[in-house]
Amino acid sequence: MNRAVYRIIDANFNRAREGLRIAEEFCRFALENQPLAGRCKEIRHRLTSAVMKLDSQKLISARDTENDIGCGMEVAGQMKRDSLEDCVTAGFARTTEALRTIAEAACAIDSKFGGEFEKLRYDCYILEKDISLQGYPALKFRKTRLYCIITVQGDIDALKIARDCAKGGADCLQLRVKNLCDDEFLSLARRFVDLCEQNDVISIINDRADIAAACDADGVHLGQNDLPAGEVRKIQLRPLITGISTHSISELTKAVEQRPHYVGLGSVFPTSTKQVEVCGTEYVSKAVKFLEYKAVEAVAIGGITPENVEKVLKAGAKRIAVSSCVCQAKNPSDVCKKLKEIIIKYTGD
Repeated sequence: MNRAVYRIIDANFNRAREGLRIAEEFCRFALENQPLAGRCKEIRHRLTSAVMKLDSQKLISARDTENDIGCGMEVAGQMKRDSLEDCVTAGFARTTEALRTIAEAACAIDSKFGGEFEKLRYDCYILEKDISLQGYPALKFRKTRLYCIITVQGDIDALKIARDCAKGGADCLQLRVKNLCDDEFLSLARRFVDLCEQNDVISIINDRADIAAACDADGVHLGQNDLPAGEVRKIQLRPLITGISTHSISELTKAVEQRPHYVGLGSVFPTSTKQVEVCGTEYVSKAVKFLEYKAVEAVAIGGITPENVEKVLKAGAKRIAVSSCVCQAKNPSDVCKKLKEIIIKYTGD
């Protein structure tokens, strides 16, 4: 019976490591998120250290793969995966199940030994949640190159402009509303989100995390005086892409501490959309360098047009946000097409 216990621990030890490895590789190669990849690796090493407190020779000696009746047993659809995210979900399911099994089996050897594996199991639950909240929205936002902000003011037809921008190649659309009551804002936001879904474009709501959650938008953009990103995570109904406006390195440093998915860098040039301090392309260059290896994307914003966008791209930006140049254009679609062509020329994708 003692041999069976060691066989159970050995098999589940291998299963748990395999599950953690797919999560680690996802964070490393898909998300390119060093902190999350590091946490996966740290848990994997803690698991190995905990198991090695047992007699490693007994573990290896108990292994009997050739005569294991479980080898070759399959369930229909067992290996069907539609995405890397599905692989990670399946990996964590294997890992947490295996850790619970090890914890219970280890008690047959030493009643105090199982606690270490229970702690690891709960840490895996937290890690899986953080990958879901930080990683999956980041992966969705990463494809963004052209980000259009639809500012609702005067008699502007926000939905028509949004539709034109999507047609012209915008990857992400933000709805910016300042002078509507909440029920009108929510009604417009729901139609805006539907339009974005129909055109396979990311939908962002400016300032209002509550409206973003209520209309099932993809994300929310926060100003310096809006809710902190950590508070937004408490009220979101599903993982929201979260962006924060920054105008200086000191603001950028504080913003990154909140773990947003992207930061706005601007205003690069003077803009008629709102009165803000102009920080120039110098800030874009400094911010892009600062953000290296921090798993936070950068979006340059403020006064950008087809005529000056090359200066911003040369400064290191890979994502461009525009507002007045599309909202005030006779043909927003044509402006977007021109901007997208220039961006792709510089970024290569």
